Amino acid sequence: MIQRPQTLYLFAAALFNLAVFFTPLYSRAMADPVLWIGWGLATSLTLAMLIAFAAIFLFNNRLLQLKVVKFATYLQIIGLGAVGGIIFSLGGFGVYLVWEAVGVFLVFLALLMLWLGGRGIKKDEELVKSMDRIR
Repeated sequence: MIQRPQTLYLFAAALFNLAVFFTPLYSRAMADPVLWIGWGLATSLTLAMLIAFAAIFLFNNRLLQLKVVKFATYLQIIGLGAVGGIIFSLGGFGVYLVWEAVGVFLVFLALLMLWLGGRGIKKDEELVKSMDRIR
């Protein structure tokens, strides 16, 4: 359902993950001689993006939706770790790595959006349980 805030959070997380692929950070990750770092980043962010987008359509089953969003959050954390490894292999944060830092910020924003989406789903589930107790 579009009117739920967590739907917007999950959609924003998917968009932020997609945007990372158009930053210089991704180009640098794929050009790294250690290929597993770039492929790990690409795999974790792609899976997190697809899972976050698929979780939007699980609004009828909130418990399953919450589990799926938690799994996407774990994948996003793996992606954030890969991004940290890439940035530090480039020499850390600096003035010359401004656009790469934008990629790190996008990965962090996607993680934040997944967390907010999971929190919203949990609040909905608690609200439904409290209404069931009243009946």
